[in-house]
Amino acid sequence: MIKIKTFGEPLQPFKAQRELDDLDARVNQFIVEHGITRVLSVSDSTTVEAGNTCGLIRVLVYEV
Repeated sequence: MIKIKTFGEPLQPFKAQRELDDLDARVNQFIVEHGITRVLSVSDSTTVEAGNTCGLIRVLVYEV
């Protein structure tokens, strides 16, 4: 069965690299905790408010 999980992360000015590392860690922890052995897709999209990038949404598509 194919499943989809989304993760969101707010982005603060000058802290984006740390926030991306935190997001990577959250996604990797989810994969380990759920015993996922086959990831089909990972994609990122930004969220925008008043023309400024203010967040990131990561979509993980996996098979169980």
